[in-house]
Amino acid sequence: MIKFYGYKRCSTSRSAQKWLEDHGVQFEFQDLVEQPPQKEELISWMKQYQDRGLRYFFNTHGMDYRKMQLKDKISEMSIDEAADLMSKNGKLIKRPLVVGSNKLTCGFNEQVYTETWL
Repeated sequence: MIKFYGYKRCSTSRSAQKWLEDHGVQFEFQDLVEQPPQKEELISWMKQYQDRGLRYFFNTHGMDYRKMQLKDKISEMSIDEAADLMSKNGKLIKRPLVVGSNKLTCGFNEQVYTETWL
């Protein structure tokens, strides 16, 4: 079963959840803000999908991201530093983050979901 890290107050998370439900994809929901993924998990995913870059995992439109001025810091940031920040503040993670065996998506795009989760 896939793990769906979302935020109940996020319209993108709700849209992605509805899409998965409408397509009969079973998932386990975990609130990204109340209980962010552990640092070790994030490091593992970032290394496995390193070709996507660190920016792929960040919620670049979020207030916390802007307040911390991460736009200028990501290029110099290590995976360990990024994972540490995200594990302490789930609002920094692009949502929803959906993880399955050897599959991972950040954000919601119907075409990507069709290709990845169906």
